[in-house]
Amino acid sequence: MNLVDDPIPGSNTPEFSVSEIAGKVRKLIEGELGWVRIKGEVGRVVLARSGHLYFDLKDDRNVLSCMTWKGQVSGLGTMPEEGMEVVAEGRMTASGFQSKFSLNAERIAIAGQGALMALLEKRKKALAAEGLFDEARKRPLPYLPEVIGVVTSLQGAVIRDILHRLRDRFPRKVLIWPVAVQGANCAPEVVRAIQGFNALNPGGAMPRPDLLIVARGGGSVEDLWGFNEEIVARAASASDIPLISAVGHETDTTLIDFVSDRRAPTPTAAAEMAVPVRHELLAWVEQAGARMVGAVSGAMQRRDQRLRDLARALPRADALVEGPRQRLDVIGGQLGPALIAGVQRRKVRLSDISGSLRPATLHRGIAAEARRLNGMSARLGPALARAAAGQRDRFVSRAARLTLARIAQDVARKSERLADVTDRLQAAGQRQLGDLHRKLDAMDRLRETLSYKATLARGYAVVRGGGAVLTTRAQAEQASGLEIEFTDGRLKLGGGKTSARKAGTKPPEQGSLF
Repeated sequence: MNLVDDPIPGSNTPEFSVSEIAGKVRKLIEGELGWVRIKGEVGRVVLARSGHLYFDLKDDRNVLSCMTWKGQVSGLGTMPEEGMEVVAEGRMTASGFQSKFSLNAERIAIAGQGALMALLEKRKKALAAEGLFDEARKRPLPYLPEVIGVVTSLQGAVIRDILHRLRDRFPRKVLIWPVAVQGANCAPEVVRAIQGFNALNPGGAMPRPDLLIVARGGGSVEDLWGFNEEIVARAASASDIPLISAVGHETDTTLIDFVSDRRAPTPTAAAEMAVPVRHELLAWVEQAGARMVGAVSGAMQRRDQRLRDLARALPRADALVEGPRQRLDVIGGQLGPALIAGVQRRKVRLSDISGSLRPATLHRGIAAEARRLNGMSARLGPALARAAAGQRDRFVSRAARLTLARIAQDVARKSERLADVTDRLQAAGQRQLGDLHRKLDAMDRLRETLSYKATLARGYAVVRGGGAVLTTRAQAEQASGLEIEFTDGRLKLGGGKTSARKAGTKPPEQGSLF
């Protein structure tokens, strides 16, 4: 054996713990890479309940895990969607406890116009499948709105063009909601503006617009992308106020154009759609008024001519009453002989009837009625007897049921019930009296607690002078004599013989304690 052993290869290499090597790897990655921009296709996207966003970036060979913390999500600019080609910017970091590296993405942008158009087509198909583009759900614009709400930027020529065009055509009240028309803040601010106008109460201090115009000048696809966001399209679709979309130039098309009630090629055209030309409207009103006057005059003339024609076709008044007058004369001449003939007929009929009324006939009728009455009288006695017998039988049967035993049982039952009710009433009365006694005792104890006597027992006293209670030193000095009440009696000082009186002789109406 050699005196000096050969060293084991690698035995002089320093040793690291797992945490140490993970920390060194993390420092190496964050130090070497730092801020990076990575292009790739978005894979799995997960928005955790904590608010953190996790997604994957991939190409044809590798996958990179990415995360955006809750406080960074609002600054991303574009929310990643699966299949979207993006450029993500952020810092590379490593997770020591899992030995994985990932990208902390702070900004995301669409990679190229082709990807933007593909994403736009995808959103357009999804919204069209929901029916947001249907013509049936689009409402007509008001003909002459009182208040017009404009959602646009205060910078630029768009708002000036709209106001100038409205002033030239038909001046109206305009409410402007300034928003960012491009960039990350564009979509949320436009959504808040549309929802804010819809939230106004009709007839309130701030009038609610009758029509909305969302306007922006022309630009690239990236500049107009805020109006392609899904939240903007859904807000425009949900608006209760009719909405005109005037985003970009005539060749520019955004999602809000498909869901709005009317699409204008330019902001100036939107103002022209919103109101008519005042002079043309006045001319049309005058023309319609002239036509109405002419139509009324023509109708009156036609009715006057018709009335004249009908009047000429009517017969004369004398001709109308001539025939009825002749018939009246003929009937008047026939009235006298007709009355005489009627009286003669009734006289003959009376003679015929009186001839048949003879005494023998009356006697025969009376005899027949007497026989009928006798027959009914003969039947009346047996019928009454039968009825009396039936009533007697029912009375006997009922009397048989009314025995003393049953009455006694009924009386006993009711006596027991009366005794039971009496006992319960007495018990209830006792309980109520006990409650009242306890309440009275409690009130008496409360009275004793609130009485000034208890205060006297703690060392205070009531001072009187001249029959009144004294509350100040000046009143005591002016009094001829004093009477001091303690807990065990009263003591008089000055003004006569000093005397003491036991407590309880006469309580004061009002006390002064010291």
